[in-house]
Amino acid sequence: MIPTVAAVDVPAALHDFRARYPHVRIGLRVGTSEELVDQVKRGVLDVGFLGLPATDTPTGVGVHELARDRLVAVVAPEHPLAEADSVDLRGLASELFVDFPANTAGRAQSDQAFAAARLDRDVAFEVSTADLMARLIQQGLGVGLLPAAYTPRLSGVVTVPVTDAPGRVEYLVWNRADRTPAATAFLTGLALEPGPMPG
Repeated sequence: MIPTVAAVDVPAALHDFRARYPHVRIGLRVGTSEELVDQVKRGVLDVGFLGLPATDTPTGVGVHELARDRLVAVVAPEHPLAEADSVDLRGLASELFVDFPANTAGRAQSDQAFAAARLDRDVAFEVSTADLMARLIQQGLGVGLLPAAYTPRLSGVVTVPVTDAPGRVEYLVWNRADRTPAATAFLTGLALEPGPMPG
């Protein structure tokens, strides 16, 4: 899973799955959306929870759209924008940013939005988890953009709606060609029932 999954309570889903299938070994990896899709395609992982810009769709895997969301600005409580009703990308462009690493789907959502608005921004801190992002933002080292549905999990920061915010889509993916019985049971338990296992 990516760290910012908000559409499904993954720990609760894993708990329910373990209760129903106590003899199935469950493992969990956290990574980027690109890594997860690749590992699902290769059969390294059974399923993946990921988030992509609204302009992208996973390919080469079974896909179920879980939710659509918009990004919000995340700022320190003392930041001048903390009291704002909303902000636009132009109003954020002069800020230092804390963001995910370049060339990842988490970063692409923001990069594409600023590029489409013909705005440059300065990403001073590249981190791999939203929790570390929030801690850096809380210290006033920069601002960030995170999914609105995920931000209630954060503490010590303030969120501000972005009027021209980029969209994001959360997906559940699985290996279409070689879905394991455990993957089928997990997907069925989530009430997604993606169809019969390939023969």
